[in-house]
Amino acid sequence: MQTNIELAQGWRDYTLIDTGDGQKFERWGNVTVVRPDPQAIWPRCADVDWSAADMRYHRSKSGGGQWEMLRAVPEAWTIGYDKMRFHIRPTGFKHMGLFPEQAVNWRWMQTLIRAEQKNAARREPIRVLNLFAYTGGATVACVQAGAAVTHIDAAKGMNQWARDNVVLSGLGDASHRVLTDDVLKFVQREGRRGNRYDAIVMDPPVFGRGPGGEMWKLEDKLYTLIDACAQILSDKPLFLLVNAYTAGFAPAVYGNVLAAVFRDIECIASKSTRDIRYDPRRGTITTGEIGLAATSGPILPCGMYARLTFA
Repeated sequence: MQTNIELAQGWRDYTLIDTGDGQKFERWGNVTVVRPDPQAIWPRCADVDWSAADMRYHRSKSGGGQWEMLRAVPEAWTIGYDKMRFHIRPTGFKHMGLFPEQAVNWRWMQTLIRAEQKNAARREPIRVLNLFAYTGGATVACVQAGAAVTHIDAAKGMNQWARDNVVLSGLGDASHRVLTDDVLKFVQREGRRGNRYDAIVMDPPVFGRGPGGEMWKLEDKLYTLIDACAQILSDKPLFLLVNAYTAGFAPAVYGNVLAAVFRDIECIASKSTRDIRYDPRRGTITTGEIGLAATSGPILPCGMYARLTFA
């Protein structure tokens, strides 16, 4: 079976061992973990011993859940990807503080940033805005590539985690700032201030609240946010990336939102119909999925993206 999913490549400290029965079996550094995954509705591989896991997450019927420690596990530890380093720590909502499939987008952004830096006409660093930035995987990747990054998240704890990851990666003196703020309000203020960015990346949740209790619902706010982001792109933008995990929407939905915001798009019929080109900025919208290849079993879909890149 051929599946059109971009797979995260290059991991040494992370392995997806097996998937199935609504769960995934992973290795994070030297720690093996079993966690729920709603995508993995197929049976497990019969040859994999899931009982060897060091820790397991159990969902609660009332929401959330808890970890069961089956063997001695450190409170936190470190893993690396390329030259980037990240603190890993199990959270109360089954997450580990990093999404390894995002290596697909890290590499894609770094390639564009590094290529643009070779442009002799560019005099200043590439300015990247990272929204809903979590523990800073994309922030670290873009800073490492040489960009000046503004990292925005509503959670103070996640922002401190991101600062730690930047320092851990040896980038403590690099050009970046980490701010706790409501994402939409920040972008709208930047528009009024006249501040501009060459690239914007966002990982919007389905539902959330800002630091002041502001409510976020993806289907109600995404168009407004991307429209506000369009106003703060520089005259020579590089890219706008929307990453999402919402199972209820197809990747093309996010591409359609981008197309609706950038109203000067001229649709060009093509065999794939996934590429939309427009003038005068001569950009291209592409949509797709990202995933992880398991050592045993099928590919695990892990999310989707819509990318607007500029020639």
